[in-house]
Amino acid sequence: MKAMVITGFGGPEVFEEREVPRPDPGPGEVLVKVHATSVNPIDGKVRRGGPWGVGVHPPAIIGYDVAGVVEASGPGVWDFKPGDEVYYTPESWTLPGSFAEYHVAREAVVARKPANLTFLEAASLPLAGVTALEALIGRARLQVGETVLIHAGAGGVGSLAIQIAKAAGARVFTTCRGDNLDLVRRLGADRAIDYTAEDFVAAIQRETGKARVDVVLDPVGGDATARSTEVMKPFGRMVCIVKSTADLGQAFSRNLTIYYQTMQRSRARLDHLRTLVEGGQVKPVIDSVLPLAGVAAAHERLERGGVRGKIVLEVVGKGG
Repeated sequence: MKAMVITGFGGPEVFEEREVPRPDPGPGEVLVKVHATSVNPIDGKVRRGGPWGVGVHPPAIIGYDVAGVVEASGPGVWDFKPGDEVYYTPESWTLPGSFAEYHVAREAVVARKPANLTFLEAASLPLAGVTALEALIGRARLQVGETVLIHAGAGGVGSLAIQIAKAAGARVFTTCRGDNLDLVRRLGADRAIDYTAEDFVAAIQRETGKARVDVVLDPVGGDATARSTEVMKPFGRMVCIVKSTADLGQAFSRNLTIYYQTMQRSRARLDHLRTLVEGGQVKPVIDSVLPLAGVAAAHERLERGGVRGKIVLEVVGKGG
């Protein structure tokens, strides 16, 4: 099978197309013909090496989203059969990833693809969608009528988080660049804040009458993390999906709860996400589509910043 492998650690130029053996499914595993995959910030962290590259031994296949069709199954697989359309996130960055024509996964982390999405659309969802869903619903326990601040609302996680928060019945504030204001409003944001032109702390204090917000989702880190504590109600909850060395002194004085989250693979979360998608409450945001061989260009584009939603890589056909 064809695969895009990293030949060493470094920049996007380390990707190289190679012919590699097709994997075989073991007990409890399915072999999936990958129709589409997508790029995520974690890809670049692993590709560059360092702490995220521990356990990865180039030449290696990375990639952390799959939408495709079950080709074969190993012993003990009961939930899927050849021909089933599925989507999921590969379990570990130290195992072969999704930038290839085939991928093997435990059936426990695989879910049926939303019926109303193409493979291209479905490939944009697993990692970012489950991250947003777990952050807002699993960790923060967002409730009907609460208020939430979602940073980077036009990004891969943020664009889905806005829609998930609206489906949960929350009032949504989000930050983004000025050229993305219309996009995040269409996704459901009640108040979009151009962080390049407006101070989000002052904006939220003004919009809420200094009542502040119940929940913050932080995929940005740095100064945004520390300053977000200024707009949280006493006993508010923040979920950070990136590392931060911010001074969180205000969290102590106002009894705030800060969660640091790494996404956990879960068929149940993917099933929940599928229900939202098939019910019309969540729609993928696709920035652009490139062929699998264009993965280096996709990494360059992602790392330049300004991506709206997800960059998707087409592996087979026209997205199903």
